[in-house]
Amino acid sequence: MLKIVIVPSDVLRKPAKPVLALDTSVLNILENMKKTLKDAKNPQGVGLAAPQIGVSLRIFLIRPVKNGPVTIFINPEIVKFSQRQNVPTGKKGVYEGCLSIPNHYAPIRRSTSVTVKYQSINQPITNTTNHRDLTFDIERFRLIEKTEVFSGFSAHVIQHEMDHLNGILFIDRVLEQNTKLYKIDGEEWEEVGI
Repeated sequence: MLKIVIVPSDVLRKPAKPVLALDTSVLNILENMKKTLKDAKNPQGVGLAAPQIGVSLRIFLIRPVKNGPVTIFINPEIVKFSQRQNVPTGKKGVYEGCLSIPNHYAPIRRSTSVTVKYQSINQPITNTTNHRDLTFDIERFRLIEKTEVFSGFSAHVIQHEMDHLNGILFIDRVLEQNTKLYKIDGEEWEEVGI
């Protein structure tokens, strides 16, 4: 598992660079991100952007369902946001957190669905790091173009991860939306300032 970069690291505040080609370096990053996302506990990881592991590339992964499949997004672009938004009230709704800002959560307003244009890879990368000659194996992989609509919690996670690729943190959304930020210690929720 890779170490997750936490605030105030500079890499979290810079727009990430596009992936220009699928090579062994990118495949290794994807495999390491997948393992890191699956291993993230307390809180459980539901999304991970490359800047969160110190890599300034336009890549993120989501896993919105515990033990569910991981979806890879390379060079993503949200081409449409729904007008309908999830507006958390009280303890109802999604309280957004971030692996790079541990133990902090806030009710962030996000579109309930998004249309995303992105690239992914043509097959799972399972066990690629165990191969002795990944250079040979690279021939099996290629980037494929996709456009899909995501809704509900998946859409929420995607918007959070897209922010990471643009150097935006969820605490910026707290300020923008004039909402509350909470620090959680065990069962205790404490409102904190930014």
